Amino acid sequence: MREKGGHPFRGSRIAAAVAIGVLLGCVCAFAFPNGFFSPAPLMRNRRLSKSDLEIGSLSCESSEKISMLKTDIMGLTGKNAELKKQVRDLTEKLRFAEQGKGHAHEKNVVSGEQPKAGPFGTVKSLRTLPTVLPDESVNPRLAKLLEKVAVRKELIVALANSNVQSMLEVWYTSIKKVGIPNYLVVALDDGIVNLCQSNSVPFYKRDPDDGIDSVAKGGSNHAVSGLKFRILREFLQLGYSVLLSDVDIVYLQNPFDHLHRDSDVESMSDGHNNMTAYGYNDVFDEPTMGWARYAHTMRIWVYNSGFFYIRPTIPSIELLDRVAERLSRPPPAWDQAVFNEELFFPSHPGYIGLHAAKRTLDMYLFMNSKVLFKTVRKDTKLKKLMPVIVHVNYHPDKLPRMKAVVEFYVNGKKDALDPFPDGSDW
Repeated sequence: MREKGGHPFRGSRIAAAVAIGVLLGCVCAFAFPNGFFSPAPLMRNRRLSKSDLEIGSLSCESSEKISMLKTDIMGLTGKNAELKKQVRDLTEKLRFAEQGKGHAHEKNVVSGEQPKAGPFGTVKSLRTLPTVLPDESVNPRLAKLLEKVAVRKELIVALANSNVQSMLEVWYTSIKKVGIPNYLVVALDDGIVNLCQSNSVPFYKRDPDDGIDSVAKGGSNHAVSGLKFRILREFLQLGYSVLLSDVDIVYLQNPFDHLHRDSDVESMSDGHNNMTAYGYNDVFDEPTMGWARYAHTMRIWVYNSGFFYIRPTIPSIELLDRVAERLSRPPPAWDQAVFNEELFFPSHPGYIGLHAAKRTLDMYLFMNSKVLFKTVRKDTKLKKLMPVIVHVNYHPDKLPRMKAVVEFYVNGKKDALDPFPDGSDW
């Protein structure tokens, strides 16, 4: 009975053990899905290590890129400096080429190639020539003075001796009134030196020169005017642009605000209307020629050599040399006539003309006394205009007319110009 009863009990215990084992297996499977000895931590470490390597690699690459960028920047900086040097060298070559004999093929050698013409209506010739290289060894004393007086390498210059002292006083008083700082008097005698010193007027006294001093100290207005072409040369050699001014001029505005600076010479005109000041077609009639009786000519009234702006270029210096040389030899000549002949006469057999660019200044801004007394003072609208300067060049009674100009334009005295005739007595 025991043996028969014992078998079922043993089977139930086995079944219970199997059930418990299955249950424990399920619990372990749920609690430890990757097993008791999972390789996951190692794999995670491996993954982290790989990430760390990737980050380190990126850091190295970034450092290398930064170094490369720094090298590129330094290289560009060096190239920029080299390009600047090349530009300076080419500029100097261009200036030297312009200082040569002016042949076109020499300019092409400097540029390296001949230029091509652009489309119709777009081609413009060279108007503004480069300035000369300053040479302070020409006159170190003057160079130091000009550094103090000039503004942007420009200044007004007037020559004066004691014969024109009264006009000089009106001249520099008007300049001070306008507030022009960059002006200089070339004192031709001790009287003008003393006048300038006592009135805080910047001046320059040249070193003794027998050829100049004999005219400078006792010469007439025209004789002194002829000296300026020799004296101005040093200013241009030092690299300064000069607004040459006679002393029979009243300043009402700053002339440097009204210049174009696109030519070698900008000058006021002796013309009194648009035709005479700026040029016109003058028809010459010769009836005996029949069908060809009419011949067309081009005319323009002369530039005034008592007021012109001149840039420090080779043509400008050549102009001064030509005029000074002609005035130094017989027959006697008027400096204004010679000045215009050298500026305007073209090359022809036996003569090589001057290749200088020129501009005529506005005749109502840079006004001569003929325009003022014959036209402007009689015109209601023109009387309201404010000139830059008035040059009393057409009238010998200069001082009273200069004072009248000051009264009319500066002090507002409306009838100040009325007492004077259009012209003057012989």
